[in-house]
Amino acid sequence: MARFTLPRDLYHGKGALEALKSFKGKKAIVCVGGSSMKRFGFLDKTVNYLKEAGMEVSVFEGIEADPSVETVMRGADAMIKFQPDWIIALGGGSPIDAAKAMWIKYEYPDITFEEMCKVFGLPTLRNKAHFCAISSTSGTATEVTAFSIITDYSKGIKYPIADFEITPDVAIIDPDLAETMPQKLVAHTGMDAMTHSVEAYVSTANNDFTDPLALHSIKMIQKCLQKSYNGDMACRDSMHNAQCLAGMAFSNALLGIVHSMAHKTGAIFADYGAHIIHGAANAMYLPKVIAFNAKNETAAKRYAEIADFMGLGGSSVEEKVKLLIAELRKMNDELNIPHCIKNYGADSYPCENGFVPENVFLERLHDISVNAIGDACTGSNPRQPSVIEMEKLLKCCYYDTEVDF
Repeated sequence: MARFTLPRDLYHGKGALEALKSFKGKKAIVCVGGSSMKRFGFLDKTVNYLKEAGMEVSVFEGIEADPSVETVMRGADAMIKFQPDWIIALGGGSPIDAAKAMWIKYEYPDITFEEMCKVFGLPTLRNKAHFCAISSTSGTATEVTAFSIITDYSKGIKYPIADFEITPDVAIIDPDLAETMPQKLVAHTGMDAMTHSVEAYVSTANNDFTDPLALHSIKMIQKCLQKSYNGDMACRDSMHNAQCLAGMAFSNALLGIVHSMAHKTGAIFADYGAHIIHGAANAMYLPKVIAFNAKNETAAKRYAEIADFMGLGGSSVEEKVKLLIAELRKMNDELNIPHCIKNYGADSYPCENGFVPENVFLERLHDISVNAIGDACTGSNPRQPSVIEMEKLLKCCYYDTEVDF
């Protein structure tokens, strides 16, 4: 028996934010990140719509990118004091992920972060509050998923919380919010969505319910991402739907080692002045992981099906896999994303010498590899790497060398 879980209600299209006016409840807390949602007026709209619904509203602001365990605990304390029956998460993946984790701690104040990270091991939620996610970026799709990524900065590791309990009750997919994204964010979130779809399609948990979502989102992203990056707002709107479809796919089919590697390299070099942004990490690692996984016959056939669906040509499975890899690398070039860690600048753009020194990478490689093997996303990858293979794969991702093992 398998399970397919999505939000009960998904409001989409321009003006979908107004759905908040129909919510039933007494108190709502709005969890939001930096200033963009306030600057563009969406925070005020959200608060006013909730007040129109007859609710008392509190706002928890300032959730950082790559939210920390400490932020989660502060937000949960605010919820415990306010006692909302609706949690409204507004913004990109970070405030939504943070709010999901706060929700767990609000409902179970004695739970530890380590207990929260037990894969599909959370207690039953919705005893105190329901959850609505409103995404302003077109990539993470956390508004429809069973996942949350929280960073433990003391360890430099991003931890995925995974459980269908944290799938939101309501998702609002309003493209008006996505039209405010800066260009670099369009690129990174778009390739995050592409990675979600590709990994979901080849995951060992893929199924008849997730495959159509994955394939259609891949086709939409192929058609719309570059145009969205270059300012085409009709394509920007389509990308907001595409990333949500990708999220529906991977939340139920799970992911693979592209994400395992991205989680464990994202913050590990922070002491050298920057993070490897999640979407950019996925974009760099995806072609290498495809080459690695394609040594598995079943996975290779699935990648070939993706290439066919994208219309890339090729007469054999091997040729189609190579064409898929080439197409993804071409997309990275068009979106100004580096091909490897060695050329990843502190600003995320390609450069000759990136911010991660070679000696530091090599010193930390073994620990990163062990942590990546233990990541929640590794179990559904179609080819299970050993620690030694993971080290070799990460070296390919550092130097941009061929995967031949």
